[in-house]
Amino acid sequence: MPLSAHHTQPCALQDAFATQMQAFCANAPIARLGLAVSGGGDSMALLRLAHAWASQHNITLHIATVDHGLRAQSAQEAAMVAQCAARLGLSHQTLVWRGWDRRGNLQDRARQARKHLLSRWAQAQGLDAIALGHTRDDQAETLLMRLARGSGVEGLAAMPARDVAHGTTWLRPLLDLGRAQLRDYLRALAEDWVDDPSNLDPGFDRVKARQALALLAPLGLDMDRLAQTAHRMRAAAHSLEFLTNTQAAQILRVEYGDYIFDAPALDALPQDTRTRLVARALQAISGNPYRPRLDTLTAALDSAARITLHGCLLARSKGQLRITREYTAVAHLRAPLGSTWDGRWHVLPPTPLPETAPLLHIAALGPAGADQCRPRDGWRLPYASLLASPAIWQDKTLVAAPLALPDCGWQAKTRDLWPRAQLS
Repeated sequence: MPLSAHHTQPCALQDAFATQMQAFCANAPIARLGLAVSGGGDSMALLRLAHAWASQHNITLHIATVDHGLRAQSAQEAAMVAQCAARLGLSHQTLVWRGWDRRGNLQDRARQARKHLLSRWAQAQGLDAIALGHTRDDQAETLLMRLARGSGVEGLAAMPARDVAHGTTWLRPLLDLGRAQLRDYLRALAEDWVDDPSNLDPGFDRVKARQALALLAPLGLDMDRLAQTAHRMRAAAHSLEFLTNTQAAQILRVEYGDYIFDAPALDALPQDTRTRLVARALQAISGNPYRPRLDTLTAALDSAARITLHGCLLARSKGQLRITREYTAVAHLRAPLGSTWDGRWHVLPPTPLPETAPLLHIAALGPAGADQCRPRDGWRLPYASLLASPAIWQDKTLVAAPLALPDCGWQAKTRDLWPRAQLS
């Protein structure tokens, strides 16, 4: 249960933190734990709480700060975290991102970059998990922001206390604690933190949500109530996730990377389940972590024509809805042998490797390659699907096409990337 008193004694917060961490450890033992620490109040409290807990349980802590380089003070803030870590006898590393090209959503780009940088750091350090400083305030603010965007059940669901993404386990041990409590804790320890000026910039949606919370509190829509609602939405999302996966097992099959639905059975489902299933298939094929817009997806499913959506092609025929990769979405992709192509394909060469292997690369078969794959009797997929399938090329010369010429000695395999929601 949340600790509601703002002036909670340090030992009470440490006990609450220890209880949450022990719950994490019950699922999977933790010997080496990473902490993402920006220098703000939430993450500095995470650092001090984790240090107190780890000292008692023989856990090795590693600290990382992501410097996005978006403010002049960012390097100084990373140095402050490094000094605190050194004072506590902990290792620290600053991870630098300079990828902002002034296009798109800055906060989303920075968030994605932060996750990728931290994941690579965790793998290099051999960490069991990374702990993040999200709080109960973050839960409430996120719910308001997503409510304003018209999000569905999953969008309104609370952040998971534990999830896995980018090959890394992420922990959020502060979700039942409030921002004010954590700052009181730091004051009691005489520990400094940095207030990011962007947290006061009304141009950001999160700041607007924070300001709105103060206005909604007299109506009973305070931080605790909204966080409670988010947890209830997560419980509902669990039920929908179970239903979605149950239906997928009954009406969906995967054929050489294509997702094929029994169209009459799909159309008979409630609209929410129907759109949820197809959205998952689109995510699995395209590798896009986000679902398509609901109105666009609904219109595509109601159309009898071939539709391109989310980097995929949707086509109905013979009682089936086939979803395949769209050729134009992968026409530019190149990958060396031994690497993953289009985020999901692995090409296995014959044994022994041809002498020309260093000169070969993986790219889409495309129309030029398909024209060289005759006769069509051995094609494992329809023409539109084969265009976006992996092939082996030497410069502009086709060497092999595993899904069009299955006897070529090469194999193309794709992992099951059905994006089951992380609802742990």
